[in-house]
Amino acid sequence: MNWEDLKIFLEVAKSETLTGASKRLGVDSSTVSRRLHKLESVLGTQLFTRENQGHKLTQHGSQLLQTALEMEQKTQSAIELLQGKNLQQFGDIRLGTTDAFGNYFIASQLTEFMASHSQINIELLPLQRSVKLAHHEADIAITIDKPTSESLVVAKLCDYRLKLYASESYLARHSEIKSLASLTEHEMIGYVDDLIFSRQLCYLEQFLPQIKPRFKSSSVIAQATAVESGMGMAILPCFLANKKQGLVEVLPDALDIVRQFWIAAPRDKMELLRVKTLWHYLQVKTDQSISQLID
Repeated sequence: MNWEDLKIFLEVAKSETLTGASKRLGVDSSTVSRRLHKLESVLGTQLFTRENQGHKLTQHGSQLLQTALEMEQKTQSAIELLQGKNLQQFGDIRLGTTDAFGNYFIASQLTEFMASHSQINIELLPLQRSVKLAHHEADIAITIDKPTSESLVVAKLCDYRLKLYASESYLARHSEIKSLASLTEHEMIGYVDDLIFSRQLCYLEQFLPQIKPRFKSSSVIAQATAVESGMGMAILPCFLANKKQGLVEVLPDALDIVRQFWIAAPRDKMELLRVKTLWHYLQVKTDQSISQLID
């Protein structure tokens, strides 16, 4: 089996498209497709099902992926160690976060780190789903669910608060909101049910089960923008809502939700000094700015 073919398999598995894999590899899509078929022929099994949405791993493909990822990671770690790069403060770090936290908190907190570590490059991935550390999608992940894999180093990063918000213009057009029960008479905004990637995001189901939102989005940033426009109300993280113009807390004493962010990284990544440095910086910076997250 040709290792180069295995690299192509890895990129297709990660991006789930020939186009995405070809861009990362710097070759055309037809070459990626041809090499993939060659690998399947050598192994005597189908690794992907070809669908309109992209390439999905078969059972055998999933088995090969785990082995290939381990091979890739061990190779990269060995090279870093042998070249002494694990003790050097330069190179790339990919940081995966949730959508709003990455855009409205983390991005603004990295200025000092970038200024004091001029040879470290950061790739920030604000995602509307969980970061796939098992697929080596990032070096460090910030998640709302506590990772349980023993292959990861995990720590609590911080608490953050969510409340119900509406715009001043929306409240001016509607009668006074005196209780949670009265919210059934108002327009609510929430997540698309089948695209919620964590039970931690099921706020309406848990706290306002009688509410059926008319506008839904998989992005909390889009939800906040809709609230800002006066469309309706939504449960939003305070660190996001406080950055929007004219948003007002609704029934703050009756609806006050606290959730957690967790920081995680593969154990071998934590052996790299640059990754460990960013990890500790994020912990300190978050602790210093905690009022933005819980007030």
